[in-house]
Amino acid sequence: MSKISPCLWFDGEAEQAAAFYVSLLPDSGIDTVQKNTVDSPAGKAGSVLVVEFTLAGQRFMALNGGTRFEYTHAVSFKIDCTDQAEVDRLWDKLISGGGQPERCGWLRDRFGLYWQIVPTALPKYLGGDDRAGAQRAMQAMLQMTKLDIAALERAYEGG
Repeated sequence: MSKISPCLWFDGEAEQAAAFYVSLLPDSGIDTVQKNTVDSPAGKAGSVLVVEFTLAGQRFMALNGGTRFEYTHAVSFKIDCTDQAEVDRLWDKLISGGGQPERCGWLRDRFGLYWQIVPTALPKYLGGDDRAGAQRAMQAMLQMTKLDIAALERAYEGG
């Protein structure tokens, strides 16, 4: 088990967000839910203060810290996807309920977190031995929102 786990700050949505995230990937689950014992800026006594959860084997903490702070692109979570079906499934789930798609496989979910939904084949196309093909694949990716593996492959191959 890692000694380091990200702490995600929410304003009353920690339990809802954690439950949503663990529904997305195998090897995920809610580990503990800690309630406020007294009224505080984080919420009333009895409300959820901290949710510890595991997402694809990585431990996280969700904190209802009170005032909402906005997340930025400076910290995002990358999910490596084995195929287009996984890219599509995760993309659709993460933008559901108010998420926003962005360029190059990035999105912002309804809780404000930034994600990169990335096919594991991407390095093959962007860093392959064929430099001209890699350049074409990069240009194709820069035009995409959700990444399309077949289109990246076609661009790399020159089609």
